[in-house]
Amino acid sequence: MMRVSAIETAQRENNPLRHATAYEQMLVKLAADQRTLKAIFGKELKARKKRELLPFYLPWVSGVLEQGKGAQDDIVMTVMLWRLDVGDIGGAMDIARYAFKYGLTMPGKHRRPPQYMFTEEVALAAMRAHAAGEPVVISQLLDTLALTAAADMPDEVRAKTAQNHRPGVAG
Repeated sequence: MMRVSAIETAQRENNPLRHATAYEQMLVKLAADQRTLKAIFGKELKARKKRELLPFYLPWVSGVLEQGKGAQDDIVMTVMLWRLDVGDIGGAMDIARYAFKYGLTMPGKHRRPPQYMFTEEVALAAMRAHAAGEPVVISQLLDTLALTAAADMPDEVRAKTAQNHRPGVAG
């Protein structure tokens, strides 16, 4: 619904985005949301804002995952990161499978290869959940390690993910 209204707004005559593709319009919205996030310094506040923003992008991501042909999509890759930031490892895993299958790269300022970034961010999300007393699903950690087994990354990153197998972690 929100995506449709954004597209309709962009197509009005007096709007400079009226000739932009749906992807370009979504990138404009993403850039605006990233500026909003950049103005927030606290990690918890930033995660809360991402949780608030994510529903707008989910229809786009679902469409790409269902019908995409593997074209580079910075929206999808950003949503994968945001999902990890808010603790949604399962949702990020769905995107990661697609991204790794088609060789998508991280957008903009992100320099780590996707498998390296994903593995490290899953480990950090699991550590945050554990520290907050929330359950950590071991199967997600094992899936991450299996999904990225062939990827080149520092040993410490893989070890950080593997070390989350400890008492108090859900299976």
